Amino acid sequence: MGTLGLIMSFLGNLLWLIFGGLLLGLSYIVGGLLLCLTIIGIPFGLQAMKFGVACLTPFGRELKRKEGSSETLSLVFNILWILVWGWELALAHLALALLCALTIIGIPFAVQHLKLVPLALLPFGHEFE
Repeated sequence: MGTLGLIMSFLGNLLWLIFGGLLLGLSYIVGGLLLCLTIIGIPFGLQAMKFGVACLTPFGRELKRKEGSSETLSLVFNILWILVWGWELALAHLALALLCALTIIGIPFAVQHLKLVPLALLPFGHEFE
């Protein structure tokens, strides 16, 4: 990424944080910390915190498949995640994307929300780089 791309990513992330990204990211991180209070919730809490960090600075980052992750374990955890709250998070990001897309200025934010939908739905076995 060139210098102009870095500057645009920085400005996009700054505006994202000001207009709700900070609250969104911190919500996921606090939710993740609460999930980590139970032993069973630790893997889900870690994914929620990872998702919260991704929500803080989505501009200039892409969703990648995590190398070395267990496919079977990721599948089981992703199914549990979807059943409990993953589908709600994905729908919330879709709704926020639609709201942002109503204005020309909000379109870049809508694209970022759409980029977060797959991670909200299937966080295990993926990372945001």
